[in-house]
Amino acid sequence: MKPIDFSALPGGELIRQGLEDLAAGRDSEAALLVLIGAPRLRTLGLAVPEINSSPSEHRLYERLACTDPDSAHSRYNALVRRLVRFERALECVA
Repeated sequence: MKPIDFSALPGGELIRQGLEDLAAGRDSEAALLVLIGAPRLRTLGLAVPEINSSPSEHRLYERLACTDPDSAHSRYNALVRRLVRFERALECVA
């Protein structure tokens, strides 16, 4: 697979940050989002580390709810939409 210009894809900077955070062992919102999309991202050729832990969907939502419970649901959905847009765009260039 050719190198990916993350900045050219919608949500690419967030996914790039998530991959970097996972590689560094950081448990960030971006890292959890990448883990949510890991199966499809791997299919599209990205090297997403295998992490065995509780479901990333729940952990991401809980993290968002801790900072602002009233907006957690809409922020979670917005992050997942960014992930899906990235996956679809990557599918077109892969």
